[in-house]
Amino acid sequence: MPLNFPEIWVKRVHQNLTKNAAATFLDGIPELDVNVTELGAGSASESNLIHIPITSFRPEVLINNTTYPLALQSFDDTESIVKLDKYQTRPTGIPDDAIIGAAYDKIDAATKAHTTEIAYKKYKKAIHAIAPNANTVATPILRASGADDGTGRKRLSYADLAGVKLALKDATDPRIVLSSIHYNDLLLDRANFGDKLVNYNTGDVAPQIAGVKIYTYGDNPLYDAGGAKKPFDSVRQATDLEASVFFDGDNIAKKTGLTKQYFHDAKTDPENQINKLGYRHYFIAVPIDKKLIGAII
Repeated sequence: MPLNFPEIWVKRVHQNLTKNAAATFLDGIPELDVNVTELGAGSASESNLIHIPITSFRPEVLINNTTYPLALQSFDDTESIVKLDKYQTRPTGIPDDAIIGAAYDKIDAATKAHTTEIAYKKYKKAIHAIAPNANTVATPILRASGADDGTGRKRLSYADLAGVKLALKDATDPRIVLSSIHYNDLLLDRANFGDKLVNYNTGDVAPQIAGVKIYTYGDNPLYDAGGAKKPFDSVRQATDLEASVFFDGDNIAKKTGLTKQYFHDAKTDPENQINKLGYRHYFIAVPIDKKLIGAII
């Protein structure tokens, strides 16, 4: 077994987490160009923090101005400190015979469960964090208004997507992440949508309807019958509603923090000759401001 076995494996895990494309709704949203600050390394309170500059400064544009000197506008700049979410896997045992060498196929086979579960959890947490908690003017929670599907549920309609466009009228990158059931509503409405959800000619990953980029995800957040968002990872009740979430991509802060590997060498386990592996990964995707976000239930 090569001496650099642990280092090679953690680099591969980091690479696979970075390239995982399970959540296309975050595609094109750049990672924040800020440093990650690690606090309490190696302790139970270990955390990754980032500082996000926030400004609402919008300079006035003068047209054909003839008055000088120009009046000064004050620049209002603040920052937000964000704590990245921490994702940990339970350690698994890998026999020494299974990992001799550092071939990528062996690494991926042994770590797939870790990388898959971390990616699943972090993207599920991301869409939950982006969704609004309650209905406000700045964070509307709309009710689907289409035809009844036979169970009392209203289908998603074109009018609902037009309502999203209106709610995001000030957005520069309007997006909606359809729940599975809402996506199916559009698929069934061939008269209005036809092949608009998938552009077979151009191969577009995210087609646009009513000026809004369309994505879908299988684990969107749940809302109760009253329209309040349920806590992350809540057990679904019969009256709960899965939401489609819409937002301005330019209002989303996304940052990947540190990825750590915890490794116990088989050399210290002469009886079983088992290596033990576990991983810790930090990531966040949240709205920068509580505006230009919303949901349809």
